Amino acid sequence: MPADLALVTDSTAYLPQQAVDHHGITVVPLSVAVGDTVLSEGVEISPKDVAEALRGKQRVTTSRPNPETFAAAYRAAAEAGARGIVSVHISGELSGTVEAARLAAAEAPVPVQVVDSRLVGMALGYAVLAAAEAAAAGEELAEVAGAATRRASLTSGFFYVDTLEYLRRGGRIGAARALLGSALAVKPLLHLAGGRIEPLEKVRTASRAIARLEEIAVEQAGEREVDIAVHHLAAGERAEPLAERLRARVPGLRELSVSEVGAVIGAHVGPGLLAVVVSPR
Repeated sequence: MPADLALVTDSTAYLPQQAVDHHGITVVPLSVAVGDTVLSEGVEISPKDVAEALRGKQRVTTSRPNPETFAAAYRAAAEAGARGIVSVHISGELSGTVEAARLAAAEAPVPVQVVDSRLVGMALGYAVLAAAEAAAAGEELAEVAGAATRRASLTSGFFYVDTLEYLRRGGRIGAARALLGSALAVKPLLHLAGGRIEPLEKVRTASRAIARLEEIAVEQAGEREVDIAVHHLAAGERAEPLAERLRARVPGLRELSVSEVGAVIGAHVGPGLLAVVVSPR
C-alpha cells in the first residue's frame, strides 16, 4: 500500500493476516458480548469461544465500533502520512458499522471515502483486496474506492445454516422470516441480496443442502476467472471436502481459501454454518 493512501476495513472481512500485513490494511474490530462481558472480535474472542457459548445457550450479542474508534484509525493514518483513506465495510443493512465510519469520516483530517460493500465475510474481503490492488497500482482515492465497489457488485455469497434460530434471535434474516415456524424443520439455503440475508431455497436434509450449495457455487462461477472462499463455523469437516470438490469443478478458479468465520458472524449464524463466496476477477 503506498504510504500516501491508507485502507481501513472491519473485522467481519475475515481477511487472512498475511494479506492484512502485506497491504498494510487497518482492521477495526467489532464487539461481541457474551453475557455481560464485551470482547473485541479477533483480539479477545475466537470462533471456538462463540460456538461454545452458543451451544451452552449463553446470551451472545454484537455491536458496531463507535465512531471515535474509526476517528482514531483515520487520525493515525493521517499522522503516518496518508493524504487519503478508503474505508470499506460490512453491509449497512446488517450492521451500523458503515454509519459509524461515515460519522468519523466527516471529521477526519484527510479525505475519507467510505464504501458500503453490501456484503460480509470474504465477500467483503475481496472488495478490500481489490481496493488494495488499485492503490498499489497508483490509482487515486476515487478510483480505489471504485475498485472496491465494482468487485463487491460482482461478488456473491451463499450459505447453509443448521437452524435459522440464531438469525431470528439477532433480527438479521429480513424476508427470511417467512421461512420460520414450520420451516425451521428444513435445512435453509440463504444468500446475500441487496445487502441483506434473504432466503434462496429450502432443502430437506443437510447432505442435500450442502450438495445444492456446491451446485450453486459452480453455476455462479461458470467459466469466469474467480476467487472462492469457503467459510464455516465449527464445521471444518464439511468445509474442507466442499473446497476440494470446488477446486476440481471450477475451471476458472484462481485462488481458494477455507476459513472459520469470526465471532460476530458466528454469533448470528450458529455452529454448523457453511458458506461459499464466489468473486469474479
